[in-house]
This record gives sequence, structure tokens and C-alpha cells, in this order.
Amino acid sequence: MKAWVTKALDFLKASLEPPRHELNELDWKAALSPNKKHLTEHLSALSNQPGGGYLVFGVENTGTPVGMDEEAVEVTVNQLANLGRSTLEPPVALDHAVEDYESARLLFVYVPESAVKPVHLRGKGLEEAFIRSGGTTRKASRQEIGMLMLHSRTPRWEELRTSVLLPDAEFIKKLNVEPIFKMLERPTTRTEEETLSWMAGERFIEREPAGGGYVTNLGGIAAARKLADFPDLSRKAVRVVVYDGLNKSKTRQEQEGTRGYAISFQGLIEYIMTLLPQSEIIEKALRVKRTVYPEIALREIVANALIHQDFSITGAGPLIEIFDDRIEISNPGGLLPSKRLNRLIGTQPESRNEQLARAFRRYKICEERGSGLLKAGLQIELYGLPPIDFASGQNHFKVTLHAPRTFAKMSAHERLEACYQHAVLKYYSDSAMTNTTLRERLKMPEKQRSMVSVLIQEAIDKKIVKSANPTSKSKKFAEYVPFWA
Repeated sequence: MKAWVTKALDFLKASLEPPRHELNELDWKAALSPNKKHLTEHLSALSNQPGGGYLVFGVENTGTPVGMDEEAVEVTVNQLANLGRSTLEPPVALDHAVEDYESARLLFVYVPESAVKPVHLRGKGLEEAFIRSGGTTRKASRQEIGMLMLHSRTPRWEELRTSVLLPDAEFIKKLNVEPIFKMLERPTTRTEEETLSWMAGERFIEREPAGGGYVTNLGGIAAARKLADFPDLSRKAVRVVVYDGLNKSKTRQEQEGTRGYAISFQGLIEYIMTLLPQSEIIEKALRVKRTVYPEIALREIVANALIHQDFSITGAGPLIEIFDDRIEISNPGGLLPSKRLNRLIGTQPESRNEQLARAFRRYKICEERGSGLLKAGLQIELYGLPPIDFASGQNHFKVTLHAPRTFAKMSAHERLEACYQHAVLKYYSDSAMTNTTLRERLKMPEKQRSMVSVLIQEAIDKKIVKSANPTSKSKKFAEYVPFWA
């Protein structure tokens, strides 16, 4: 039994108890009315109702359940579905079920609450919107229309359709969800209907009551077997470009992704790692090869680029550029107005694409609670790399990881940023930066303690770090925290 049917049965039972009466949430009828305008008004009213509502067919005007035969059910469902699609703005998608009630087979039609309100008659103004009041359907007043608009919201990008109307069989052909089942550590579905139900629950597809439906942007961008099947998403494929040298004058290699982000993410990271320079280190007396850049940092930064991009910017997608001395990861869309470049590490996550971000966290592709960049920063320090470089333009956001450089070869800005990021990382680790911890982070010997002290003082003068205990006179054991702590 569908989840909403239980609620509909409860409403029907309450409605038919003496004295029998109709509710705002439910309207019962003996059969389909020939008055299509009246039916459309009912659909408008129920879709404007908080929580949506229900139409029940097979109940006489006296409140006696008499049931409906299969032919009447089919005709009713098809006509209501067509009215919901073609006569209302925005369109309303219905669901239905046939259930026994007091030995009668009744047709229950669920009209979900519309996110965009008011739902009104297509081709007419907002004043042609209807609501439920006192168990009846009536036209909404101007004040009621204003209230409906206050409780309306614009659909998120992930909820919009990216395909034409498709038959059920096409969903399996266009989307590959088996890799996602593995990420979720759940068993694969046994039947096609189970798979389609899971896709609908995951909001990958939007099903129509009469059969078939649409692939959503979320479904396409996460699980498309071929992004080229969805023209609006094809330009959002990830591009990886490898250059010879330190600039873009000579391209050595270029590859563009073809599948949805979620199902290809692990393959993307493995591919990037094969392209990066490697160095030999000694671990447990054995000589092993390790990439210059930590995989954990790359994983988090690439995931952020995919999730937080602005999908409204057409003709551009995430870009990963590998140079001899750095790797740049960029995505369309500047930094959100509520964010600041110097507060990205460790702060609470915020995304333009909340449903996509939530899905990627569940699939274990990225971290929750803002800890992704925190992990990336810790790995960057462990590898002795220069600090993470964040840059935001009007229509893009870029993160740069630099290959190893000694303190002497770092720019003045990089030294200060390394000091600040180290203070941030220590703060979020319930600790504080000291001269010793910063020296270890910068791979500098004890004899260069004075140089580190000069750097810390400069960071204090620039007001990016401050003393953790301003009353302390000790310099040797002084602790420092970020300016905002």
C-alpha cells in the first residue's frame, strides 16, 4: 500500500462518520463528472491545500460506498491526469490507488500540494485560482492568493526536468543506479518496478500516474549513463586538461567525462591520480611511490567543485587543469554572498544545490558538516605543500594546489596564508598555533625559529591571527588563533 493511501483512508473514515461531511482535504464522488471545468477547479483547490488532498470515487452523494469497475477507474484516472497536465498552471501530477473500503472498490486520487502557488487555470490570471473552504471548492480571494504566493517556492534546479516524457523502460536505459547502491551499501533491487520506485524516491525521476515520466536534473547529473542523452547537461561534463610546463600554451592531454557525476566520481579521481607527478619516499624501510598531491585533498576539492557549481551558467562545466607546478580545479559560479574566502575551511557547508549536496554526502562522495576542506587542509600540511589558494571571480570559483616549495621559495603572500590556514586548522583541532607547530608545518629546523617568529608577528600586524592569551608575556610558549576566534 502506498504511504499516502493510509492517510486518505483515515480522512475518508472521518468524513463518512455521522454526520457525514466532506473535508477540505478530501472530496468524495459517485463517478467522474462530465463537467471538466468543475474537475479542474477541484484539482486547483486541492493542489493549493497545505499537504495536498484526495478525490475518492465510488461513494454516492449519501455517503454510501458503492465502488467502481475497472473501466470506470481507467477512464477517470486518464481524464484527471490529462486535466492536471493541460489545464492548470503550473501542471499538477497525480497519483492513484484502488482500495477496498466496506466491501467496495474505491478509486483514491492523490493531488499533492504544489510547491509553486497559486495553482490556477491555464491561460488565465492568478485570480482564477481555487481553494478548499468548509469542505467545498471556491475561488480564492485576492488576500488568499497573496497568502498562497507567500507559501510558494521556486523549484530547485535539481527538481526540474531534463528529459522529454519517457516510457518506464527508458529510465533503466538512461540511468545507471547500481554503482549508487554499492555506495549506499544496500542490496540491488530485484525487479524493474522496485528500481523505478527507488529512483522516484531518490528524486531521480518524476513519474506520471498514467505511466512513464521524466528524468530530473538530479537524476541526470548523478546517474546518467551518457550525459549526451540530456542536452542541457551535456555541457556540464567534467573536463581534465594536462599542460606541458607552467602555462596553457601547450596541451599534452585532454579528456571529457561522459557519465553522471556520482557513478563516475571514483573513476575520475583514479584517472586524475594517474596524471599527477610522483615522488619516492621511504616508509617502514621500504621505498614507495607517492603522488605529489594528497588524494584526500583532491577528492574533497573536486567534489566541492561538482556540487557547488552554478548550473544556471550555460556552456561551462567543472574544469581540472594540471600544470607542472600546480593543479587548478574550477567550477562555474562565484562564491556565495554569505561566504568569505578566508572563512571557507571548517565552516558549515552551504550550497546552491542542496539536494545534490545531500545526495553526495549520503553516497560518501564528500564530507558532511564542513569537514571536507578541513581534511584537505590537514593533508596539504602533512605533505608540506604551500597553502590552498582560493579565488573567486564573477562567474567562477577556483581552488589551486601547488607542488612542494620550500619556505624560501614561497611568496610573502603564501607565507602569510600558510600561517593563517595553520592557525585555522589548529583551532578546529581544539588546539592553537605555536612557533613550534608552524615550524613543523613549514618543514623548517629549530635554528630558523626567529624567522617563524617574524612571520607570526607580521600575521598579527596584518590582523589575520591574534594571541590566544593577550595577557601572557611569554613569547616562547605563546599560542595564536585566527583573528575571528
